[in-house]
Amino acid sequence: MNVLVLGSGGREHALAWKLRESQLTDRVLCAPGNAGIAQTAECVPVDLADPAAMFELAERVDAQLTVVGPEAPLVAGVVDEFERGGRKIIGPSKAAASLEGSKIFAKEFMQRHGIPTARFVVAHDHPSALRAISDFGLPVVIKADGLAAGKGVVVARSREEAEKTLDDFVNRTVLGTAGKRLVIEECLFGEELSFIVLAGTRGFVSLVPTQDHKPVFDNDRGPNTGGMGAYSEDTILSEGLREEILHRVVQPTLEGMAEEGTPYRGFLYCGIMLTSGGPKVLEYNVRLGDPETQPIMMRLRSDLVELLMASLEGQLGAVEARWSPNPSVCVVLTSKGYPGRSETGKAITGLEAAEARGGVKIFHAATASQEGQLLTAGGRVLGVTAVAEDLDSAIEKAYGAIGKIHFEGMHYRRDIGAKGVRRLKAAADFRNSDRRAENSPLSQ
Repeated sequence: MNVLVLGSGGREHALAWKLRESQLTDRVLCAPGNAGIAQTAECVPVDLADPAAMFELAERVDAQLTVVGPEAPLVAGVVDEFERGGRKIIGPSKAAASLEGSKIFAKEFMQRHGIPTARFVVAHDHPSALRAISDFGLPVVIKADGLAAGKGVVVARSREEAEKTLDDFVNRTVLGTAGKRLVIEECLFGEELSFIVLAGTRGFVSLVPTQDHKPVFDNDRGPNTGGMGAYSEDTILSEGLREEILHRVVQPTLEGMAEEGTPYRGFLYCGIMLTSGGPKVLEYNVRLGDPETQPIMMRLRSDLVELLMASLEGQLGAVEARWSPNPSVCVVLTSKGYPGRSETGKAITGLEAAEARGGVKIFHAATASQEGQLLTAGGRVLGVTAVAEDLDSAIEKAYGAIGKIHFEGMHYRRDIGAKGVRRLKAAADFRNSDRRAENSPLSQ
C-alpha cells in the first residue's frame, strides 16, 4: 500500500523509516518532509494548515493510509476531512484534538472525570492571572491555552519571571492568540514520564515508556524546549505503576471522551509527573511525542503498518505489539540560539561516520539540501539515536556518534539518560544491600 506521513521533523523521519520496513508498504511519501526524510521517502509539498490540501494530496498519490505527525493538522481538522472523503488516517477528530489544542479544555476535562492533575485556575486576563500567581506562590506554572510550538509553558521560579511571562503572553502577545487565555497551576515535583498509547476503534495498546528532557541545558536548567532528548528503558515504570496509570489516567480519559461524544482514536500522549502522591497528568498530546518517537521506533519489532491498520479496523487485540528489550536513547542537536531565534544555513558534516557504528540511527529534524550540501534549517536539527543491551551502552553509543558530527553553533545536552542510570544504580545498590543483610551473621 501507499503510506503518507504528514510532517517534517525527527518524529516524522522515525515514522517514515519504520513504515518503510513494513512488508505491506509499496511506497512511503512524506509531506513536506526534510533532507533526511528524502533518503527514506518521497517528499512532496503541502500546507499543513489546510486539511483540504492534505486530503487532495492523499487522493493524488492514492494513499491507503495516512499518519499525522504534528498536532497542528489534527487541531485544524485533517482527520474529519479524510473521514468524510473515505481515506484511512491515524489521529483524533478536531473535537477530540482539543485535549492538546486547548489547555483549558484539557484541565477542565480532567476535573470532570476525576483524572489526577495539578490544582489550577483559568485566567481570562492579566489581573486574574496575577491574582492566581499570588495564590499559588512560587514556583508556579503558566500555560498558554492554545498551541504554541512547545513555547507555551513556563515554570516561573521568581515573581519577576512570572510577571514577565504574563506580560509576554497577554500584553505583548508573543504567542499570538494562543496566550489570550491562560492556565495557572501549582508546580508539581517528581520525575516526568511520557506514557503513550495507540487507541483504536476498539481497545488500545501501550507503547514502551520514555522520559523526555525539556529544558535546554544540563540538569534541567534553562527555558523549556520542544525536547532535547529522550530515552526508553523498561524499568522507568514498574508494573504496579503502569497499571495505576492505565486505571487512573488512560482508561478514564478514553472513556470520558467517548461519554462526551468525542471518541478518541490515534496516539494519545499522557505527560505524567510521578509525584509523592502518585502519578498526575501534566498535559495531553494528541500525537506521538518528539523526540520520544525516535527511541520508541528503535525498539519496535512489530510491523508498524499492521498495528496502525489494526487500530482502524478494531483488531488491536489480535495484533501483538513486540518490543526489543534493549534500551534506546535519542540526543537532540540544536542550532545556536534555540529555543529562541535560531541560526540556520550552517553546513553539517560527519553523519556517515556517525552512523557507521552499529545500533545508531540519525533522524533529521530540520535539515535542507543545497547543491549537494546538507544544511541546518531550524532549531532542532538532528536526533542522534542509539540502541544497546543496557542503558549505559546506549548512551555511550549516542554520544560517541555525536563526536563525529559538526555544524557551527551545535548545542546538545550531555546528560540525556543520566536519570535512568542513577535509578538503575540505586536499584542495584538496594538489591546488593539486601543480599548483604541476608548473608550477615546477625541474620543467621
